[in-house]
Amino acid sequence: MQYLHTMVRVSDLDASLHFYCDLLGLKEVRRKENDKGRFTLVFLAAPFDEARSTRLTAPELELTYNWDPEEYTGGRNFGHLAYRVDDIYALCQKLQDNGVTINRPPRDGHMAFVKSPDGISVELLQKGDALSPQEPWASMENTGSW
Repeated sequence: MQYLHTMVRVSDLDASLHFYCDLLGLKEVRRKENDKGRFTLVFLAAPFDEARSTRLTAPELELTYNWDPEEYTGGRNFGHLAYRVDDIYALCQKLQDNGVTINRPPRDGHMAFVKSPDGISVELLQKGDALSPQEPWASMENTGSW
């Protein structure tokens, strides 16, 4: 398993970049604009981690800016932790066998979401290419939120 990023939703991207980059000293390493989804993702790395971030896309802080105004309450501004895993199906099966709900099953062989006992969302991403879809995951519905 490899730590990838922590996602934080921000309401003012410019103010957030000023805080994280200009004041704290993090570096913007990449940005993704999604017109259809109406959001911007900005990935930041600490100066010490910048080369590793460029090479491995980790470890990073992901700032998520939703273009349509949204008020974040109940901790919703903190998004999720993300980890790259060797076998997403095996890990999801292990988690499920131990009573963990798979909130967003790995239907695509690439991504799943679960929650910690404290309700923190954890994103699991398949290392390398997505695995071929397989049951029971391919037809499993989402459960709850993540």
